[in-house]
Amino acid sequence: MAKTTKKIKTIKVNADKCNGCRTCEIVCSGFHSEPKYSAINPAASRIHVTTHRLKNIWLPVFAGEYTPAECNGRDKYIIDGKEYDECSFCRAACPSRDLFKEPDSGLPLKCDMCEGNETGPLCVEWCLNDVLVYEEREEEVDEEIMMNEMEVGLDALITKYGLDRIETAVSRMSKRS
Repeated sequence: MAKTTKKIKTIKVNADKCNGCRTCEIVCSGFHSEPKYSAINPAASRIHVTTHRLKNIWLPVFAGEYTPAECNGRDKYIIDGKEYDECSFCRAACPSRDLFKEPDSGLPLKCDMCEGNETGPLCVEWCLNDVLVYEEREEEVDEEIMMNEMEVGLDALITKYGLDRIETAVSRMSKRS
């Protein structure tokens, strides 16, 4: 496999600064609504603040890749006296939880760093406590073929319902138009 230089975009999270205001969720859901800013629905956000109010835990987590399998581990971690389970850190949309899935369709969501917005990710721009910091760096990586959003969604539907049912539904829908 050939090596290529790729621009890596990341958002660093300093959970110690987070107060749970959830502004990041609101601005993300507004930016990704159709048309833009037409609806605010934190369940459709590509960032979620994992909370445990009684233990004063606030942890922003971004949507990552879809995975069709559940993980086996349910370990607990204690960081600075706060207890977290593995799912708190997990960025994947998976069958065992509804986090990072589009509420209406159930399709997986993934953070796209607010692609198309000139100033970068809005969650970083609107974060009041500097919990989120946007960084870009260049890294040498193996070339890989990435699926686009539609392909990821179709893959999830095929996994859930099977290729035959999806083909039948698309065929039926194409006859209506």
